Amino acid sequence: MDKTFDPQAVESRVAAGWREEDAFRAGRPERAGAEPFTMVIPPPNVTGALHMGHALNTTLQDILCRFERMRGKDVLWQPGTDHAGIATQMVVERQLMERQQPGRREMGREKFLERVWEWKAESGGVIVNQLKRLGASCDWSRERFTMDEGLSRAVVKVFVQLYKEGLIYKDKRLVNWDPQLQTAISDLEVVQVETKGHLWHFKYPIVDDAEAETGEFIVVATTRPETMLGDTAVAVHPTDERYLHLHGRRVRLPLVGRLIPIVADEYSDPEKGTGAVKITPAHDFNDFEVGKRHEAEGVWPVNILDAHANLDLATNDDFREGVADNAVLNDTIARLNGSNRFAARELIVEMMEARGLVERIEPHPHMVPHGDRSGVVIEPWLTDQWYVKAEVLAQPALAAVRDGKTSFVPQNWEKTYFDWLENIQPWCISRQLWWGHQIPAWYGFKIVPDGQGGVTLDHTPHEIFVAESEEEAQRTAEQYYSKVAGAVFVTSSATHALAQLTNDQKVRLDKGEKWDSLPIWRDPDVLDTWFSSALWPFSTLGWPDETPELKRHYPTNVLVTGFDIIFFWVARMMMMGLHFQGEVPFRDVYIHPLVRDEKGAKMSKSKGNVIDPLNLIDQYGADSLRFTLAAMAAQGRDIKLSTQRVEGYRNFATKLWNAARFAEMNGCVRVENFDRHNVAITLNRWIIGETAKAVNEVTGAIEAYRFNDAANAAYRFVWNIFCDWYLELGKPLLQGADGPEKDETRATAAFVLDEIVKLLHPFMPFITEELWAIKGAEGAPRASLLALAPWPNLEGCENPAAEAEVGWLLELVSEVRSVRAEMNVPAGAQIPLTLVAAGEEITARAKRWDEPLRRLARLSEVSFAAEAPEKSVQVIVRGSIAALPLQGIIDFDAEKSRLAKEIAKLLADAKKTEAKLGNADFVARAPEEVVAENRERLAEALARADKLGSALSKLS
Repeated sequence: MDKTFDPQAVESRVAAGWREEDAFRAGRPERAGAEPFTMVIPPPNVTGALHMGHALNTTLQDILCRFERMRGKDVLWQPGTDHAGIATQMVVERQLMERQQPGRREMGREKFLERVWEWKAESGGVIVNQLKRLGASCDWSRERFTMDEGLSRAVVKVFVQLYKEGLIYKDKRLVNWDPQLQTAISDLEVVQVETKGHLWHFKYPIVDDAEAETGEFIVVATTRPETMLGDTAVAVHPTDERYLHLHGRRVRLPLVGRLIPIVADEYSDPEKGTGAVKITPAHDFNDFEVGKRHEAEGVWPVNILDAHANLDLATNDDFREGVADNAVLNDTIARLNGSNRFAARELIVEMMEARGLVERIEPHPHMVPHGDRSGVVIEPWLTDQWYVKAEVLAQPALAAVRDGKTSFVPQNWEKTYFDWLENIQPWCISRQLWWGHQIPAWYGFKIVPDGQGGVTLDHTPHEIFVAESEEEAQRTAEQYYSKVAGAVFVTSSATHALAQLTNDQKVRLDKGEKWDSLPIWRDPDVLDTWFSSALWPFSTLGWPDETPELKRHYPTNVLVTGFDIIFFWVARMMMMGLHFQGEVPFRDVYIHPLVRDEKGAKMSKSKGNVIDPLNLIDQYGADSLRFTLAAMAAQGRDIKLSTQRVEGYRNFATKLWNAARFAEMNGCVRVENFDRHNVAITLNRWIIGETAKAVNEVTGAIEAYRFNDAANAAYRFVWNIFCDWYLELGKPLLQGADGPEKDETRATAAFVLDEIVKLLHPFMPFITEELWAIKGAEGAPRASLLALAPWPNLEGCENPAAEAEVGWLLELVSEVRSVRAEMNVPAGAQIPLTLVAAGEEITARAKRWDEPLRRLARLSEVSFAAEAPEKSVQVIVRGSIAALPLQGIIDFDAEKSRLAKEIAKLLADAKKTEAKLGNADFVARAPEEVVAENRERLAEALARADKLGSALSKLS
């Protein structure tokens, strides 16, 4: 063996071995009858690069897959990438701009999409190679892409079927509109940014039944004055006594003249501001819902912005509806039409002030939505989009979790899932992009009878034809028009003049007139990326074809993902899986923690605290990073990651390597058919029993998704039990005279090392695969790679008698070491130990282990007495009393005083921290990492005080 483990040299070689053996392919012949275990990887964006969230997610998934593969299951870990509509389109558009090439609109849709596919082929696989560097044991031969041919066919089939079932429809509703990217975006792509703004209090004049102003005003407050031009109501709380007399009355909207009602609605909070709120249904999501509730009272949406978030007033029929031309209105249009929304804000405030309608202006920090990619302020905007009736699909998804068909781990995430699905809104699935799955909907002319036996064909509004292909849509259109118009249409490749119609042109078609096929045109929009990824668990298995893979691997076993996409992905996969497969897509959903920096702050580029996992892999190796993430992945608790932690687990890898070298140098060679049940030496029986306990502990923890418990159990066993105790206690046997005892100890050490690399393989695949190969080369060759080797099975190997003896020794040594540390006993001092009133068994045990006991605890002698000597520190080990006479070695009174003072200081500090955490204002205002740090400080102080209290009691 090399003196040191070199991850850079080993990782690529080991990975090549896995590839050559096709180790991760599902459906290997020898596992044809094995139980399947299936997971789908949350598909990373094709534009993505490995970040710490990916590293954690992938590590935990890989632990499960390697564990179940070693347990003999036929594992399919389905990999793939997501086309990432907006992100990918932005990358390519930016590239065109940087190269000073024509933009997408100049290129046209077809040429632009060719360029995107070229980029995807050249640069779109970066993250896949990075996942491989981390050791992801996916079946890479089955890699899928959300826009490959098979998945695209699944997307079209789902859209068409849902449309035919009435579950997909087109509607005019509010969306998150990005004025720069010119598209609707999902809530996940909206970032709330705290902004120092203002709260403007405007006075709206109340009118009487004759529409004359009464001189009374109602005051409303707004952070967005520019939207007031779209106000169609003022809302007050039904029980607010200040406004009871105004229910059903109207106000005149300043700067416009529109008369709008005062409505009673619980949305208005009497405790906030004036208790009266302006209602702008076309520019606020809450107001949109209020507007729907009061539609009968004359509340309707008035959209006053165009797609670029500029004021659109001059030719806006909705804005002018119900308002007679007047000087005020015309002045408003003249001054504001076409203005940028922020410039319009300033102008509107000026105009309101000039009319004496501003009561006051207050500073007001508030959260403002921004596009996460464009960085511009997002507008709630009223526009025609495609929607899914999510409230219908949500019901089976709710029932599946309530009935236990799918379980969340930790369980508390079920509440998040329920809250969202119980209050679900229609899902906007259209995006105004070119890169993505183009919506399979075509439009045709609207047929309008002209009353003279003919018809007029109108471009807008239009008919909708949803189909799986353009040919099918054309046939459907022809059948429809023939039936409705009473005319005969024939298919022809000739281009008819109808195709040249613009939006405001119409053409008359006489009854019985023969025309070429009427043109239809495709919806230019694409589907929300989440639409295709919602099908991921079954589309990747070959659906809509009934493939053997679909039959064998659906539903999948577990999904590992982050809490932030429970709404956007998990719930939607549940809805689609149940609707199209009649079964949940996964049995368990494990929600992993968030990786933060070492102080507990969220990682962000703006803070400069992002840790690049690839840098850590380069510096410390993939195994060290993986083990760090697993060891810190406690359920329900975020990870505070520091480079020092990764370095610490790199030291663990070094410890394992050195232990294997030590075994090699001492002739510990694997013995074929080693009989672990038939060892004679107590120490060897003990280590085999401890190995069995470790295997059970790690197995149970992985099965329960307690990754940190599994990793820490393996760590304790390898470092503390095997390296620190077994190898240390076994040195006299390994380095002593040849004979049966030495042979047995060598064989036992080699056997346990084999079990250790198996146990650690899911966490640290590279170093363990390397050690497996090295240790196999010396004896009989290995039957397989470690990745395909069986998981340890040491049933019946626990040995209570051996544990009672060796366990007593270890606890006694540990207690003595603890006393030495707590009492400030000089490191080089040899101190005596007296076993008090020891029975025959303890006496015999102490004599058998006299040499290692004295060596490991740095004792001058071990004696026996009926009573403890004076001035001794006493400890109890498994019911037996051990005394350490320390008179002359430490000053008892000084130690008592020191410990008491340190305990008092710790408790005083704890009290201050406790008071701070008990202050609700501090907890609410302080950054979450500061609150978490104080909680940790309190726990550490109390634990330390408790430990020192125990030491003080020993002195007393």
